[in-house]
Amino acid sequence: MKSKSKKIERHMANESKINLVHHYWNSINYIFSLIKGSEIKAGLILSFYGLLLNLVFQKINFILGGDKISILLYVITGLWVLITCISIFFSIQCFIPKLEGKYDKNIFFYRDIVSKFGDIHEFSKTFHSVSKDEKELFEELGQQIFILSKIASKKFKSVNNSLKFLAIGLVLLLLLIIVFLFSR
Repeated sequence: MKSKSKKIERHMANESKINLVHHYWNSINYIFSLIKGSEIKAGLILSFYGLLLNLVFQKINFILGGDKISILLYVITGLWVLITCISIFFSIQCFIPKLEGKYDKNIFFYRDIVSKFGDIHEFSKTFHSVSKDEKELFEELGQQIFILSKIASKKFKSVNNSLKFLAIGLVLLLLLIIVFLFSR
């Protein structure tokens, strides 16, 4: 009876460890999907700017080619160009975030894999060793979740800033159109 009870306890402990590993990997995958989502949003913003700037540049001669162009029109145009450049900058920054901070080497971080674990054979041995040591494995996975979360946070901050400046730019563009129409 005791041996059957011990087998059940071991089985439940192993199942709990497997669930915990899945939990860590699901967390990593979720954060990774957030990173991809922020990059998709930044790409859509840049695509929108591509279409908008194409339209603006096709009509620029018509807008600025009139006889009486008000200084207000030039000022609003300059502000719109500045705000648009800032928004584009933040969208591009989403694709190249800079990680700040000094972290321990991690067997799940791509840059560390190729730079801090020696050659392919040394990394393979270290990876196997860490994978067998439950405490170290979860420590490495937890650190990777933290690092990926920091990356996702920076990317979303860039996308949010880009969207804020996009909104301001659209208001300025609307104002520009209104001033243009009433100055004619």
